Amino acid sequence: MVDRADESAYRYRSDSEVSALSRKAAGRLGSVAPKPTPGRGDWRRACWRLALILLCAGALAGCGAHTPEAAITLSPPVIQAPKSSEKDGVRVAASVLSDAQAQQSFGVDMASRDLQVVWVRIENGSPSRLWFLVAALDADYYTPNEIGFLFRNSLSQEDRARLATFLRDHSPSQAIEPGQSTEGIVLAKRTEGGRYVNIELAGHDKLLHFGFAIPVADGYFDFEGLAPTLIYEDLERPDLGNSELRSALRDLPCCTSDSGGQRQGDPLNIAIVGSFDELMTALARSGWSFTHRITPSTIGRLVEATLAGQAYRVAPVSSLYVFGRPQDIALQRARSLISQRNHMRLWLAPFRYRGRSIWIGQISRDIGVKATVKSPSLTTHVIDPYVDEAREYLLQSLLHYHGVERFGFVAGVGNTTLEQPRTNLTGDPFYTDGLRLLVVLAQQPTPPHRARNFHWQELDVGESNEQPQNIEIAFPDGATQ
Repeated sequence: MVDRADESAYRYRSDSEVSALSRKAAGRLGSVAPKPTPGRGDWRRACWRLALILLCAGALAGCGAHTPEAAITLSPPVIQAPKSSEKDGVRVAASVLSDAQAQQSFGVDMASRDLQVVWVRIENGSPSRLWFLVAALDADYYTPNEIGFLFRNSLSQEDRARLATFLRDHSPSQAIEPGQSTEGIVLAKRTEGGRYVNIELAGHDKLLHFGFAIPVADGYFDFEGLAPTLIYEDLERPDLGNSELRSALRDLPCCTSDSGGQRQGDPLNIAIVGSFDELMTALARSGWSFTHRITPSTIGRLVEATLAGQAYRVAPVSSLYVFGRPQDIALQRARSLISQRNHMRLWLAPFRYRGRSIWIGQISRDIGVKATVKSPSLTTHVIDPYVDEAREYLLQSLLHYHGVERFGFVAGVGNTTLEQPRTNLTGDPFYTDGLRLLVVLAQQPTPPHRARNFHWQELDVGESNEQPQNIEIAFPDGATQ
């Protein structure tokens, strides 16, 4: 035993002193006996314990399994208004089933296993055999037997076999002879809001490519209420040439605004030439996804994802205003966290370029989330202050996927510096070189080295011989020029 003085002294001794005392005490008590080496009996008992654990786990899994009282109903999917295209005598059509359509056809909830059903039809009018490269549609596609196994806890063994057989019987042939056609379904990883369907057909000394951006409505996406032809139905949009377009882009407002047009927001730093379908196809192919509208349901999901640090790849984008209205459509390229994404807002412009629509836009990179009373969700994203980086990212991603026919930069935003930045409507600072990017979308796949540059930032007038003219552009009532 030790008295209190010794106890107090022991309590304040150094670690090395304590270790020495411990070794001394251990010596008084005798050597510590070595741990026994496990024998054959110990290994046998350990194996029995492991087997018992696995048996219990299997029993618990069986308790969670559910065998339906009635067999599942299987029926071929009804395809309505598929997107289609034809080249070199080959016609391809594609569609993406909604979660409800897939469940109605196959009797199981494909979305619960993160699955999506893609339907394709290929008509080979060429003189040579074609091979359908399924992996080009989705490198991680699922096989029929794999689907059956994924539903092993909710289907009987008989129904799993029926489902796998049905899916196999309704899969497209991978080899299509001249004059023949094939159609069927491919089981892909689910992409919320729709997907870019990439169809590649390999033949003798050739490769045919077909691509479709196919949205899948769920009642919440902003594209569901968009009718581009109605935006300017009472206005005639002038058709501009090179120098006229440059002048029109330069004369646009520098920035977005609030609903009253009183306060400036993020800079208008992009313009894209192309029809709505061309726009959606090019952006979807380069990895951009569609966006939910702001509703109580999507706000709740947004807040939940923010608090949990989860992904929400189609999260709502707050409204900013140009031409007197909020954005016509928003898109984003999200990472695994909701706080990190590139996002853009686009407005159909009241003028065209050589018969094609022009979309004016704002793009920035979100790098975080902060609380604010200026948003319905009480949160907002924090943008990377160097907004030109997101602008360059858009150009590079479109070039990488062979989507650019021509591009250029034009003044109009107004340059700011890191030392003297401007701020957006939620107080985030930003700085820029003041240039606005113009991208003319390619109507045929165009390698990056074939994309042409307007070189506008280096010239007083456009590349062509056209001279700048005064342009009468009609804006909707209440719009800010």
